[in-house]
Amino acid sequence: MLVERAAQSGVGPAQSSMNIKRGAVLALAVTVLTGALAACDASKPEVSANADADADAGASAARAANAGAERSDARGAASAVAIKLVAQDAGQSRAQVYESVRQMTALGKQLFFDPSLSGSGRLACASCHSPDHAFSPSNALSVQLGGADMHRTGMRAAPTLKYLQSVPAFAEHYHESDDEGDESVDAGPTGGLTWDGRVDRGSDQARIPLLSSFEMGSTPARVTAAVKAAPYADAFRAAFGEHIFDSEDATFKAVLQSLETFEQTPEVFYPYTSKYDAFLAGKAQLTQAELHGLQLFNDEQKGNCASCHISQRTKDGAPPQFSDFGLIAIGVPRNRALTVNRDPRFYDLGACGPERTDLGKRDEFCGIFRTPTLRNIALKKSFFHNGIYHSLDQVVRFYAERDTNPEKFYPAVKGKVQKFDDLPQRYWANLNTEAPFDRKPGEKPALDEAEIKDVVAFLQTLTDGYKVPAGPVNMSAEAAIPAVAVR
Repeated sequence: MLVERAAQSGVGPAQSSMNIKRGAVLALAVTVLTGALAACDASKPEVSANADADADAGASAARAANAGAERSDARGAASAVAIKLVAQDAGQSRAQVYESVRQMTALGKQLFFDPSLSGSGRLACASCHSPDHAFSPSNALSVQLGGADMHRTGMRAAPTLKYLQSVPAFAEHYHESDDEGDESVDAGPTGGLTWDGRVDRGSDQARIPLLSSFEMGSTPARVTAAVKAAPYADAFRAAFGEHIFDSEDATFKAVLQSLETFEQTPEVFYPYTSKYDAFLAGKAQLTQAELHGLQLFNDEQKGNCASCHISQRTKDGAPPQFSDFGLIAIGVPRNRALTVNRDPRFYDLGACGPERTDLGKRDEFCGIFRTPTLRNIALKKSFFHNGIYHSLDQVVRFYAERDTNPEKFYPAVKGKVQKFDDLPQRYWANLNTEAPFDRKPGEKPALDEAEIKDVVAFLQTLTDGYKVPAGPVNMSAEAAIPAVAVR
């Protein structure tokens, strides 16, 4: 069993490995349970994700889990049934499953903030995924520093870890479910938890930075030694068995599983407490600028942002994720500040490499990156996969003027603008040409200066932690949002 007290275990490495395999079943329980909780209205109070301020993420996750499973609505009932079935499959009672989730959540939180797991001993998960910045970097570096000497850089900006619970597994041809959309529509490449969609589970995502030579630069052996020497070592044994440290492989898998479980804590990683959530619930009113920004955001002839960053509730009533999770090419300019880009022959081609290798010979996947959520986007300080821009104004302006004023974004050689300078021309057929990318040089941009400011104002309503004002709100939120079509 996953929950195995030291005094009861008396098992060796083989049994520890079995504990981890059973843990995968419990991780399924966590996924099912937290997925159901994600559809709840954003009426609960904000819970800080800060390591010091958060009293106990593990205990609060367990409370949220129990509350969610006991709901009388269909989702709560479904999650309770799912937990019962998974518990039976794992050979545990329902109470034991919840206790396992609580333990893994608490351990995952400690692991997340522990720099000793890294090769340098100075870099924790939280170093690049700050709770105070929606689990994205706290600084404005395009890419973060890491490696054994803390001076190495990679090629991609560190993304947020919030609101990943609804990201589907990567599929070359994605079709919406009956509840959420039209199954007949092929949305194309969609899903995965990384910029290139190459992994589908939180544990697999956590493995990448831990082992990357330019990020945490660690090894399973170093991680095992660090956890074994950590103050929470006894709690680790209690959760995974007295002999868990006998196997480096089993320990490393348990670490990854714990991180995945912590990152599924609803009130920390997907609380839905933004002003926009309150607006959708009829508990807040947008300013004129914010409401106009929303309308521009949705308008297919203006921003058309909602075609990929969906702003409406799903058909089954779940809050919008502000992403369709599709992979798309938009021709972001080359970031010449990145070390890798000093080589003029190097290109980061997203889904077709170099980090992802299984689609390397598929030209149609070159230059495409997964659409991130826009929730908490105002807390970020670097934008796009290469971190080239550092303000929302720059980002919205790029969308509005990429094709009408390309000289603002791309370099010129002998007076000729080198458009799409970070994507070889043979892949230009993959570039998105839908509005606002449907205009020509010299034409009027999709958004003017005032409209860009209003879209930015709206994007700032997507930050979690909004305090709902007292008193009635004289506005129908749903009626204020025009219907939009999504790809």
